[in-house]
Amino acid sequence: MSVTRLPERLDWPDHTWSDPNGGSILLHGVLPTVVYPRLMRPRESWHALAILESPDVVDMWVQEEKDEAESSGINLTHGLISGGSFAIYLDEVTLLEDVTSGRYPDPEPRRLHRNAIRHDRPVYFIEPTADDEQWYEHLTLEAKAASHWKKLLGLISLGGKWRKRVKKNIFDAQKPPKGASPNFGSASVLAATWWDLSEWLVGEAVVKARDIRYAERLRGALANLRKEHGEDAVLLLPLFLPHRNAVLAALESLPEPEEITSNPTDTADTEEE
Repeated sequence: MSVTRLPERLDWPDHTWSDPNGGSILLHGVLPTVVYPRLMRPRESWHALAILESPDVVDMWVQEEKDEAESSGINLTHGLISGGSFAIYLDEVTLLEDVTSGRYPDPEPRRLHRNAIRHDRPVYFIEPTADDEQWYEHLTLEAKAASHWKKLLGLISLGGKWRKRVKKNIFDAQKPPKGASPNFGSASVLAATWWDLSEWLVGEAVVKARDIRYAERLRGALANLRKEHGEDAVLLLPLFLPHRNAVLAALESLPEPEEITSNPTDTADTEEE
């Protein structure tokens, strides 16, 4: 099997992965809590949306929208005081000029979810639900790895780890698309740093197994989509930009597709896409 060369880690263009069984997955890298200008949004047509979350994420989005309506910025405030690497990310990304950030619910996945609902497109939630035995075992492994005493001890020097990782990730930064603020490059470095520290906490073996399961379910979603659209089926996958290449690599390993169906969309939710 020939492996497609992966794009640069923080490269901005969307990347298309073609399934040998037909159809393709369009991987669209996003940054947590960051609003993309129109020129950075997907331009290719697509038939269905895949989200690397369980269906419960929609309830969380709705709750965050209610919270924001009652008290604007409440979710950002909670994130800033919650501690950990994501709090550092939020603190630094919200200081960048010309980058709208710190927004809840997560702007780009939620916008695309609304778009899918508005146009009656299928939505596939790729993360299994809690009653999935294999996924429950995975979550148990994640919790054990993250709570290991060596990892907990390492969190004491989190600030130092953050600074060292930022210096390393600066070399991965790519120039944003023409017309977008150069500070999007800085935002991508911060997102990569948060992602790296999150993955470090769980461990390489656990995250690799997670991504293989994601790939199995993504291929299953595409197989389901082919029933209606054939070999022209396009599945749009928004995911954190620094996570993209790991998912691409998992797809390239061609794990067996896992049967998965789309979730019904709520056509009452038709806000602007």
